[in-house]
Formats: sequence, C-alpha cells, structure tokens
Amino acid sequence: MVVTLKVTGGEHGEWAVLHVSGEMDLVTSPVLRQRVHDAVADGRRSLVLDLSGVVFCDSSGVGVLIATRRLIRSCRGELRLILPPDGTGTAAGGGGGGADGGRGQGAHVNRVLGALGVRRLFDVHPDVAAAVDGAPADDEEAGPLSA
Repeated sequence: MVVTLKVTGGEHGEWAVLHVSGEMDLVTSPVLRQRVHDAVADGRRSLVLDLSGVVFCDSSGVGVLIATRRLIRSCRGELRLILPPDGTGTAAGGGGGGADGGRGQGAHVNRVLGALGVRRLFDVHPDVAAAVDGAPADDEEAGPLSA
C-alpha cells in the first residue's frame, strides 16, 4: 500500500488556499509543512488549509498543523482550517469507505483534533467560501484561543 498526500494550491483574494487530500502521517506530513513554508516565503500571511480531503491524520500531521499555526501567528497572519463536521464529507468522491470508515473525508481530522483538545486552537470553517468571507467559525464568536 502506498501512502500519499496531495497538496494543491490556489488563491482566493488575499488568501492562499492549500487543498490537502490523502493521509497525513510521519512520511507524508513534511510535504504539507514545505508547502506552508513556501507560501509564507512568498509573502502570504493569510492561509486556508482545506483538510476536507484528508482521510487519516496521526500525531505528525497534528504537529504540522500546530507548527503552521505558530508560524502564521509569528508573521501576524491568519490561519483558517476547512474541516467538515463529524459524519459528513465535502471532498469529491464522498466518504464511501477507507481509513475514515465511510463517515466522510476530513471528518477524521476534526475528530482527532477534538480528541486531543487542540481543535479550539484553530479557526475552523465548513468550506473555503465561509473561511475567506470571514463568516463566524462554527458558532464560536470568540474565535480560536490565542495561546
């Protein structure tokens, strides 16, 4: 079995948007870390990570997300994550099986971050449009924790 992670980039106004799909683990997470560093090196300070296509995320993947948050905050930028709610997937192809048990791509990351107690550190949105438009994140008017 080949473990893959695909990261494609784009722009949406002032926001750099990285669409991530596949598995985020010890082997693949450095790909995302490098793409984030490349975006920051290019002067991008507003970043959306669309994780709706991620079917698996281990502690290495979570570490990359936390490091990304730290990097963007050190540049006085903004980071927003796209995480479908538990039980639904927004990525093409739905969630018909695989590492997430058929419950929807991206929902796995949402559950992992919640279980670890770090989801509250992130500004989470259901889709790219909501993230770049600045809609309130998940009914949390206060936003992510600043720690």
